[in-house]
Amino acid sequence: MSSYLLTCTPAHGHVMPLLQIARHLLSRGDDVRFLTSRRYAEAVRDAGAQFLPLPEAADVDLDDADGAFPDRVGLRGPAAIRFDMTNLFLRPAPAQLAAVRAELAVADVDAILTEPLFLGAALLTRLPREERPPVISLGIFPLGAQSRDTAPFGLGIPPLRGPVGRLRNAILATVAERGVFGAVQREAEAMSVREVGRPLGGFVLDWPSRADALVQFTAPEFEYPRSDLSDSVSFAGPLPGPASTAPLPQWWSDLDGRPVVHVTQGTIANSDFSQLVLPTIDGLAGSDALVVVSTGGRPRTALPEELPDNVRVAQYLPYDRLLPRVDVLVTNGGYGGVQQALAHGVPLVVAGQTEDKIEVSARVGWSGAGINLKTNRPTAAQVARAVGRVRSDAAYRTRAQALATALRARSGLDGLDRALEAVAQKEIPAPR
Repeated sequence: MSSYLLTCTPAHGHVMPLLQIARHLLSRGDDVRFLTSRRYAEAVRDAGAQFLPLPEAADVDLDDADGAFPDRVGLRGPAAIRFDMTNLFLRPAPAQLAAVRAELAVADVDAILTEPLFLGAALLTRLPREERPPVISLGIFPLGAQSRDTAPFGLGIPPLRGPVGRLRNAILATVAERGVFGAVQREAEAMSVREVGRPLGGFVLDWPSRADALVQFTAPEFEYPRSDLSDSVSFAGPLPGPASTAPLPQWWSDLDGRPVVHVTQGTIANSDFSQLVLPTIDGLAGSDALVVVSTGGRPRTALPEELPDNVRVAQYLPYDRLLPRVDVLVTNGGYGGVQQALAHGVPLVVAGQTEDKIEVSARVGWSGAGINLKTNRPTAAQVARAVGRVRSDAAYRTRAQALATALRARSGLDGLDRALEAVAQKEIPAPR
């Protein structure tokens, strides 16, 4: 039996994948402690793990970031990314590190497993290896590893091959690190020196590739090629979709014999359905397709009372039963949902330009498995045209099915097991 400490920033989209990992480790007979917000205490205990609360200074409500930080409202582009990196992720890091150190003083662990935006783990990695357990980053967002072959993470810019592409990437990296994120990087460096007595060792957004291991939960075919990718990075395949207990809606049989377009804004970024759900409904009104809407838990009353005849609505839907019947998925680009769709060979239309969604959307367009609308708020006409193209051009489904083959060839949890075993076998002195 091994012992693991899972660390996670307090956000639904971060906690849920790590709970899947926690359940898997527990099923192997491992001891699992889970450090996150008190808001998720019940979910952690229901999974069977030992819940550990983050200190107040690190317990930021990322599920309502605008409410927690009113100055964030209205920010877009680089300004929004700078604000989030500084206030949501960087400044809680010292309190996160203190909480991790306190737990390690109570009991040793074989490894710390963390999602990439828990920056207290980035600080921990700057300590000599003999003074800490191995730190394994869990790639539940698109791979952000810096490379001469890619533009900086967060810009949503696909690769450009050859010397011209590498020159472009070098220029963009300099602009990003010294200009766009210069203040963030300087604060991160000062924090690292203050907390652990050493500089950060590189760009703050690239710290996961400097961890003892980085397990990326996708297939390499959905990632940009990097000729200089670290050996510490492994591709594990997607995490399995969570088992759904959602009952089938009464209208389920309406799916029989009709093209199906599913639209969702996920479970968090769904407070304003005018961003994507309503344009999809309006754009496809009167079409031959059945438009299936998941509100992500919001009530039916969040949508207009009168909807076109070809629209069906449910709060939650069993994706394991729905996705095999979907012709096109329209989404704002949540990483997990996109991976699930591609694992079923479903082509996509994506419209997400915030957080990591800008990078997910860019990869969908680059991979050929769908269309990136490059906006958070497409018009009804834009959605209708994109869905029509994806349905009429077989190349999108062909590419999505090729990715499905690549994704299904890897099991995310088996890949995690292999990474844990590889880290355990490294001859590194145990922490003192």
